[in-house]
Amino acid sequence: PLIARAGRVNSSARLAASGWYAPHNASWLREQGVAVLGADAEADLLTLARRQLPTSNSQLPISGGSRRQFLQPDREGLPPLSRYASLQMPDGTRRVVGSTDATRGCKHLCRHCPIVPVYGGTFRAIPIDIVMDDVRAQVAAGAQHISFGDPDFFNGPTHARRLVEAVAKEFPRLTYDVTIKIEHILRHADMLGLLRETRCLMITSAVESVDDDVLLKLRKGHTRADFIEAVGACKRAGVTLAPTFVPFTPWTTIDGYIDLLEQLDALELAEGVAPIQLAIRLLVTAESKLLELPEVRDLVNPFDAESLTFPWRHRDPRVDDLQRAVMQVVSGAAHASRGDTFDRIVALASGSGDRPVRVKRAIPPYMTEGWYCCAEPGPEQLDLV
Repeated sequence: PLIARAGRVNSSARLAASGWYAPHNASWLREQGVAVLGADAEADLLTLARRQLPTSNSQLPISGGSRRQFLQPDREGLPPLSRYASLQMPDGTRRVVGSTDATRGCKHLCRHCPIVPVYGGTFRAIPIDIVMDDVRAQVAAGAQHISFGDPDFFNGPTHARRLVEAVAKEFPRLTYDVTIKIEHILRHADMLGLLRETRCLMITSAVESVDDDVLLKLRKGHTRADFIEAVGACKRAGVTLAPTFVPFTPWTTIDGYIDLLEQLDALELAEGVAPIQLAIRLLVTAESKLLELPEVRDLVNPFDAESLTFPWRHRDPRVDDLQRAVMQVVSGAAHASRGDTFDRIVALASGSGDRPVRVKRAIPPYMTEGWYCCAEPGPEQLDLV
């Protein structure tokens, strides 16, 4: 709809799309007259600018050379950082958050991940001086906390070590968070202490499931036991682990969903999981590696250009009904605590209607806006996308 509207408003405008999902849908986008920028968009963007702005070519940077592939982001004209999501601290205060990347791509090949078709298991480290310049600019703009958006901060552990040491040395009061795969948390457990010492408050990790069969199908590279071990490792190191999930998949069962909730409660993570993570439904996009699986190919409907997905419905309608009900609970719980929302979901999934009696735990640091990816709207929402 936005593409069509832009064309009506300004028929002479040149439209371009970037991001992980743009290359996935390159054919469809080009049919709409939209240029598609690659995963590392700087060079493609320069080429587009030279074609569209020939009179300004003398002012455009010269392409070429490895350093020119990475530029410090220019955020002039964007809203102030205080307008974006902030970090909610356990004591009730909030910290202004900035965001940057230390690497691009990912060396892993998780089937459901949108990065895999774009980068094909490769990643590149952004030079530390460029990352530091970006951090400096955001601190000057008021950032008290930096969120590193890398798909896996430990894809390059030596690079990560040097960066956090540099950040801590220059900004000893600045806190930060990172995203790390479960297998890397365990493989580099000796670095967790360094993260704590350099003021890392939170590690996000895409756990996705506690069902070993589902984890194998998603090609996650870890098991349920690995997840439990990683929770303990982070707890001992004094760093919060914030797991994310894709609980509704073609392989989800009602009992399996209840098992997930019970495991989170047993690990004292009810307050540590954003409620939206308990409602997410697996996304099957163009070029998704999930289509390697015969059971997924047999299940999905034809590609839907409106949602840019392969829609699917669970073979057990009760699972889709549960997903819709959980999403409704989450959507209406904007002002409820995480623990209370978790309890409502447990009561809903168990069918008892009674909230469980459990010990309320301390709420760890968390972002005021939960993020997620690999999520598809429920079957009833497809016509609205």
